[in-house]
Amino acid sequence: MSSNQISDHFTQALEILQKFNTLENFNKIESAGKIFVNSLNNKGKIYSCGNGGSMCDAMHFAEELTGRYRGNRKALPAISISDVSHISCVSNDYGYEFIFSRFLEAWGQEGDVLLAISTSGNSKNVINAIHTAKKAGIKVIALTGKDGGEIASLCDVEIRAPYSDFADRAQEIHIKVIHSLIDYIESYVE
Repeated sequence: MSSNQISDHFTQALEILQKFNTLENFNKIESAGKIFVNSLNNKGKIYSCGNGGSMCDAMHFAEELTGRYRGNRKALPAISISDVSHISCVSNDYGYEFIFSRFLEAWGQEGDVLLAISTSGNSKNVINAIHTAKKAGIKVIALTGKDGGEIASLCDVEIRAPYSDFADRAQEIHIKVIHSLIDYIESYVE
């Protein structure tokens, strides 16, 4: 790999970030933040899910809330749906497309919030989780990419990374959004 190829990664990332930096997107992040804070202030819980790198982002989001991001505060009830034994059990018995929805069926309650992450917006297991969440009265915040896919019309707030041919550009926007959401939550949770 040449230094030009390496440089291209940073140039492309900067271009996508500049496209994302709009008041409309900042307002969506604030709207999502308010939903999370309202849930937490009313004894709700936060769940997060995604596949591959998006699962890592879902885990990062939850651990920053139960642990610490920038400020000292009480631990907040957040969990990523990433337990290996749950995933292997459900995928074996019901199919991989139900790994997140079965967890929400067991634990989710009205007033909770789901952060659903899918760079394509079409991950079947994330879509099934959203349907289960909606039936239970759980609000859904989605991080998507490309054209938002099927998920775009299913969630309460969709925050979409600008179109890119590759998932890594969307994931780079997603992690910025996640950090902004965590910062918002820390600023306003009681």
